[in-house]
Amino acid sequence: MYNSKSLGNRIFNALNGFGLLLLAAACLFPFINIISSSFVTVDEFMARNFILIPRTFSLDAYRFVLSTPTIFRSMAVSIGVTVVGTFVSIILTSFMAYGLSRRYLVGRKLVNFLVLFTMLFSGGMIPTFLVVSNLGLINSYWSLILPSAVSAFNLIIMKNFFQGLPDSLEESAKIDGCNDFMIFIKIIVPLSMASFATISLFYAVNYWNSITNAILYLHDTTRWPLQVVLRQLVIVSSGMQGDISSVDVVPPAQTLQMAVIVIATIPMLLVYPFVQKHFVKGSLMGSVKG
Repeated sequence: MYNSKSLGNRIFNALNGFGLLLLAAACLFPFINIISSSFVTVDEFMARNFILIPRTFSLDAYRFVLSTPTIFRSMAVSIGVTVVGTFVSIILTSFMAYGLSRRYLVGRKLVNFLVLFTMLFSGGMIPTFLVVSNLGLINSYWSLILPSAVSAFNLIIMKNFFQGLPDSLEESAKIDGCNDFMIFIKIIVPLSMASFATISLFYAVNYWNSITNAILYLHDTTRWPLQVVLRQLVIVSSGMQGDISSVDVVPPAQTLQMAVIVIATIPMLLVYPFVQKHFVKGSLMGSVKG
């Protein structure tokens, strides 16, 4: 009788598992080091090169970061921009992707070419700034949303996902009297939740980590999102010249930088488990077909 658990299979599985554990450790240990370093004193941080378990537990870095209302105001701005921006982006991307996925759309190939063209070439920072300025979006939160509302990469993934759905569903719905909008809302969207969850996560991470647009378009420091304020804290703690008008306290030394990374990363880590089951399915199904 054939034994599926032969010695060769067991050795391969053991080596495969050991290799995956090493890879996971290589990815996990640096993050653990960052978290642990944010909870130590400055003296311990300077004395040890790599910290996995703090010897002297300290919350000084977090006290400095969270002791100013500027942090909470900027966090509210980041959350608002992320939520509204993700909603706007997913609406615009899904509408455009659905239209481009329909083979009967007039001019579909031209629009697809223009979308692909933007992935290779763009107007650049200065032309984009002039467009935003002429639209009157300077010092407006919309300047953080509209310039990056539609990503060509995300659009192509979602379009390919829609193209993979059977055409017979749309044909049956049209026989029952549904128009294109009803087909999209009642049929396409419920069948594409994996794609929506994946693309929403992509957009949310992009908006949450966005820093360039805020620096370019928001001259009022009270409107800065969290990432820009944390950047200013790091600049000040490093002894470099920076705009500290938005910072109410002078932070301690290097441990602050680790605390900043933790604060900026945790919100996205909390969101990811809720969309994890859709993530791989949505990204792969949207990338198989061209």
